[in-house]
Amino acid sequence: MSKKVVHYINQFYAGIGGEEEAGTAPFKEDGPKGPGMGINPQLQDAEIVGTVVCGDDYFNEKDSALNEVMDMIKSYDPDLVILGPAFNAGRYGMACGKIGATVMEELDIPAVTGLYEENPGTDIYRTLLYVTRVGDSAVAMRDAIPTISNLANKLLAGEDVDPAVDAYHERFRKNYFTEKRGSERAVDMLVAKLNDEEFKTEFVMPDFDRVDPETAIEDLSKATIAIVTSGGMVPAGNPDRIESSSASKFGAYSIEGLDDLVEGEWETAHGGFDNTYANEDADRVIPVDVMRSMEKDGIIGKLYDTFYSTVGNGTSVANSKAYGEAIGKELKDAGVDAVLLTST
Repeated sequence: MSKKVVHYINQFYAGIGGEEEAGTAPFKEDGPKGPGMGINPQLQDAEIVGTVVCGDDYFNEKDSALNEVMDMIKSYDPDLVILGPAFNAGRYGMACGKIGATVMEELDIPAVTGLYEENPGTDIYRTLLYVTRVGDSAVAMRDAIPTISNLANKLLAGEDVDPAVDAYHERFRKNYFTEKRGSERAVDMLVAKLNDEEFKTEFVMPDFDRVDPETAIEDLSKATIAIVTSGGMVPAGNPDRIESSSASKFGAYSIEGLDDLVEGEWETAHGGFDNTYANEDADRVIPVDVMRSMEKDGIIGKLYDTFYSTVGNGTSVANSKAYGEAIGKELKDAGVDAVLLTST
């Protein structure tokens, strides 16, 4: 008899809709749906008997959501639960992590998901369920499906798994024995540091990429100020096709001669927030009206006639850094003195 697998997905992967349907209440359907259609054929001696769907906003905002979803999962009496993959979608990743961790704790069965390393759900839940390593967007689905399926097959068969072999984030630290206990090693390192001697920490330190602040502008009334945003504001129609999540590009748009951004001529491409108010008045994201007023009053010297825009939703740190360097170079070459950074 084949083992039973339940699959959890959000409203987007269920084919219901995007942000406008993020409030979708949980429901279940028998059999595979969405990415499950690709996962199911790769399962060995197992099948997806049911799919549970819930909107990202509903799950993250409703206190009852977890219990509702868990009741639906329990109704199938599964041997394993697969969630996502959520890639770098924050709310989706948090939902997959929370549900998976609850499945592992309450049902005492394996739970497997796929999250990009920068997804907030990865750091929070990586030790509480099996979080496979996947790319930052659905473009990586082709690779994510076999990774998740292979790990699920091993867990269902009761085989040993290894994070290095099975491509999931290590869940537990391994113990090892040394001649000196930790307190002695720590004191040795401290003494070496105080004596300006070479030492090596046993804890890998993160790279915070700290940037020294620039010198303050002495006279704003003579300064040229530019606007840069991660709020996704673009001309109507999104001519550069900036993605609503995991943006692969940024755009540069002229505001020369404009004192106000008129409704209908601008829109936000951002898929991570309710864009109703931003689309009603783009100045809420790109404050051209206020900046022009400050320009006329002599508070600032000039508003730069081009603004730069991308989408911060799910966009990787590496891409964001590259965009910042490129935009910064263009603004510096143009003689811009300072940048006003806005988000959502």
